[in-house]
Amino acid sequence: ARAYTLFAESMGRTAYARGTLAPRRGMTAEVPDLRPAPLLTMADMGPDMGGDMQMDHAGMDAAPPSGGGMDQAGTDHGGMDHGDMTGMSGVSGAMSDAMPGQGQIEIRLTGNMERYIWSIDGVKYSDAEPIRLTYGERVRFKFVNETMMTHPMHLHGMWSILDTGQGQWDPIKHVVSVAPGTTVYMETEVDAPGQWAFHCHLAYHAESGMFRKVVVEGGPQAALPGESLPGR
Repeated sequence: ARAYTLFAESMGRTAYARGTLAPRRGMTAEVPDLRPAPLLTMADMGPDMGGDMQMDHAGMDAAPPSGGGMDQAGTDHGGMDHGDMTGMSGVSGAMSDAMPGQGQIEIRLTGNMERYIWSIDGVKYSDAEPIRLTYGERVRFKFVNETMMTHPMHLHGMWSILDTGQGQWDPIKHVVSVAPGTTVYMETEVDAPGQWAFHCHLAYHAESGMFRKVVVEGGPQAALPGESLPGR
C-alpha cells in the first residue's frame, strides 16, 4: 500500500495546496516542486490580437476605474459564505440530463487592454440586467474569451462542472479559468435560491465591470421581498 499526493499550483505558480490520499492515517507521499512561473508571449494571448476582435466599446465609459472600489451596497447579491452552500451530493460530476435545462447561456468576456476596461458581453455591470435562472434547472454556460488575459470566472453559491470531455471525471469547480482567445463550457445545477455574484476573480476586472448578478427564482427557500438573502 502506498500514499499519493494531490497537488494544485496557483496560476502564477507562486504557491500550492497539497493533500494526501492514503490507506492509513499518517502516511505521506513525495511533494513535487513548483514548476517555473509561466511567461506569456503574444502567441499565448489568443488568435490574431491585431485583428478584428468584434468588441463594441462605443457605449462604454472611458474613465479608468476609481480607487475607491466597486460600490455594491445596493446589489443585494449573496456573498461567498460556504456555510450557506448546498452539498455536492446532487452534483454527479458528469454531464447529464438529470435536471431540466434552459439550454445554453453564452458569456462573452470582453475588454480593452489600452483603456483597461473589462466587461461581459461588452456591457459593464452597472448597465447590465441580471442573469435570471430557475431553481431546479441545469444550465450550460459557454464562456468566450475575446481578450488577451486569462479570466478566472466565479459563480457564487453553486457548484459547477467544467466540461473537459472526460464524462464522469469532469471536475467540479467554483472558479473556472478561461484562457485568452479560448472557449470553455461548464454546467451548473441551479440549487441555491436568491441573488448571487458572478464575476472575474481578478478584483480590478470585477471592479471595472466584469461582474454580473445572478437571480435564482423559485425554490423551497426563495427569499421574499424584505427577507435576508443567502450568504448575507
